[in-house]
Amino acid sequence: MNRVVITGMGIVSPVGNDVETFWNSLISGTCGIGPITHFDTTDFKVKVAAETKDFEAEKYLSKSEIRKNDLFTQYAIAAATQAMESSGLKDYDPERLGVYIGSGVGGMNTFERECRKLMESGPKHVSPFFIPMMIANIAAGSVAIRFGARGPCLPIVTACATSTHTIGEAFRLIKHGYADAVIAGGAEATITPLAVAGFTNCMALSTRGDPLKSSLPFDLRRDGFVIGEGAGMVVLEEYNHATARGAHIYAEICGYGNTCDAHHITAPHPDAIGAAAAISLALKESGIQEDTPIYINAHGTGTSLNDKTETLAIKKALGDRAYKTPVSSTKSMTGHMLGAAGAVEAIVCAMALSTGIIPPTIGLDEPDPECDLDYVPHTARRADIQAALSNSFGFGGHNGCIAIKKA
Repeated sequence: MNRVVITGMGIVSPVGNDVETFWNSLISGTCGIGPITHFDTTDFKVKVAAETKDFEAEKYLSKSEIRKNDLFTQYAIAAATQAMESSGLKDYDPERLGVYIGSGVGGMNTFERECRKLMESGPKHVSPFFIPMMIANIAAGSVAIRFGARGPCLPIVTACATSTHTIGEAFRLIKHGYADAVIAGGAEATITPLAVAGFTNCMALSTRGDPLKSSLPFDLRRDGFVIGEGAGMVVLEEYNHATARGAHIYAEICGYGNTCDAHHITAPHPDAIGAAAAISLALKESGIQEDTPIYINAHGTGTSLNDKTETLAIKKALGDRAYKTPVSSTKSMTGHMLGAAGAVEAIVCAMALSTGIIPPTIGLDEPDPECDLDYVPHTARRADIQAALSNSFGFGGHNGCIAIKKA
């Protein structure tokens, strides 16, 4: 079987629009949550979100391309361009370059705008670009077009587990010899009136108005997640292909677990059966030894059910080792980037391994007794970690876990 390594990374996020800025923000405990500016929140219970700041689409797209691409695709193209540039991958066989990019919902901004046109002005006013701008697979297709990637190309839509699954499935694609390299990740841009109203009414979002007291993973005061946006992309490459061209290797993907709770459309299984199985599968495939120091980037959304269930899952999968393992939720700073979250957090793991710094869970002032692991509260920590796990769990019972080793 082939080894699979990360040779490129790209980010658009609420705390930075490149990997260096993003990482420095995280390890300094910078919170990217603030008042919603994308629309008028007068009639909304939820007033805060983790919006991107100072995103410059024109750095990556022409004016015409900006008009014809939903914001989620713009984020995807930007992050994928960064990832390819950082990888240095240029002389590749296009038939052996794949693209696995997902989104939880696709072009929500486009969907809402064109619905308003239909209702207010009639069908003749709906844009001819409505469908290609809105569909969830278009980010993958657009990135493939940009880089001439004619290998396997798939979107994956598994809600909040989306881009953990895109990276995991891309890992398998290369491991079994179907591609030399894959651009993998996720993008999301759903800080819109309809999406915020929908998440609010299904009791998923925090209704606190204080940006610093809204996303509180593992804290007793938590009352829901904070919606975020952006994109995370990695270039995965077969090890020998990467070393032959002298590529810089950030980390190695070494295991992947993919399970389903088959329990409830939104709630996790109370016994954490599926989540624990996904973690166990990733660990088993990875070959990581029990005495290897590891870090876990938790799904850690700040919802009541997720955080205690994830804590239980980690304990079931790791046993006593769980209490010796640092765990943190970077969603305390980025908010929940939905379909982009898994890829962004895989990048966090790669950076933690390469720098020896674990980012914190900020705002953790009142730990929940049911969440009794080491969540690295408040400030970043230096640690000699050799491997990391990145967890993602989504509506529909989708569970994903990626195991990553130090390069």
